[in-house]
Amino acid sequence: MGYYDQDYETRYRKQKGNRGGYFLASLVGAILGVFLIIVALPRIGFNVLPYSTETDSSVEDNTGPVRTENVSLNVVTDITKAVEKAGDAVVGITNLQTTSFWSESSSQEAGSGSGVIYKKADGKAYVVTNHHVIEGANSLEVTLTDGTKLEAKLRGSDVWTDLAVLEVDGSKIETVAEFGDSDALKIGEPVIAIGNPLGATFSGSVTQGIVSGLERAIPVDINQDGAIDWQAEVLQTDAAINPGNSGGALINISGQVIGINSMKIAQSSVEGIGLSIPIKSAEPIISDLEEFGEVKRPYMGIQLQSVNEVSAYHQKETLKLPEDVTSGVVIMTVDPNSPAEQAGLEDLDVIVEMDGDPINDVIDLRKHLYNKKKVGDQLKIKFYRAGKIQETTIKLGGNTL
Repeated sequence: MGYYDQDYETRYRKQKGNRGGYFLASLVGAILGVFLIIVALPRIGFNVLPYSTETDSSVEDNTGPVRTENVSLNVVTDITKAVEKAGDAVVGITNLQTTSFWSESSSQEAGSGSGVIYKKADGKAYVVTNHHVIEGANSLEVTLTDGTKLEAKLRGSDVWTDLAVLEVDGSKIETVAEFGDSDALKIGEPVIAIGNPLGATFSGSVTQGIVSGLERAIPVDINQDGAIDWQAEVLQTDAAINPGNSGGALINISGQVIGINSMKIAQSSVEGIGLSIPIKSAEPIISDLEEFGEVKRPYMGIQLQSVNEVSAYHQKETLKLPEDVTSGVVIMTVDPNSPAEQAGLEDLDVIVEMDGDPINDVIDLRKHLYNKKKVGDQLKIKFYRAGKIQETTIKLGGNTL
């Protein structure tokens, strides 16, 4: 017969009951703890608020209003300020040419470019662009940044500097560009190109770059005969300049126009070489075109050819030049009653010096005449005739060379 210990059973039941009590108490304590945490969170500052698009909003809870504020990036920079200042002064230029089919004629767009509104006076506004943008046009149209189209009148254009001036009704023009000082530019200085690359689709396009070079001399074949007629002095920039940007503005960080975008080096192996006409050299041209319809340049009245384009045989036998003279400019013909004829110059004279400056070719002569002389000035010339050096002085007239 087994042994039954009543005291043991009593102790076991008490211990079992105590374990159940402890578990229940622990469970209740945990639940109470979670509840207290939920209640206490707002009081200790852990507010979870939804994202608000309001600049300034308030959220009410039992601790009072909580102020919240969005953080936004300020994107206003010197560049955006410059573009805002000059952007509306850059317009589109449409070259319209007449086409005929049977007995009917119509005007169609033959090309497009950009222009810069630089002046507003007496109800008119004036736009500078490139000569090659308006070349061959029967009529011209200017498109403002808001899409307004205005009929434009050509005041004048100049093939040598590739500049032209247009006139439009000024009643709807609000922004006029400010010219800066291109002579004060430094290599590495930031610049911005504004224009209409590829026409209206990309109108008002803005590209950023730096001044990559100053006083670049670019050879230009004016009459497309394969011979270099002129060297355009331009600014070089790596700001993207594409077809349609021609005539648009190159501006500095102050929003001032420091160049008229003209061309780019378009070779498959070349990137980032855009060229712009410095505004300092463009201003007198613009002024003449606006006032006179042409550029008032000194006139000699001669037809020219560079000595280096003449064969060695004719240099010796026809021109009778000394062996050590291999450069200069040959006078092919002299216009009747011209300043050259009045100064005694003749066909086949070879000009080698002007005002003490050596003249190596036609480009040297034109640069000296156009850049250093004015109508009415005296010009001292040294030249060879039949192998002998001679001198004369010309009083320059007012026309083109």
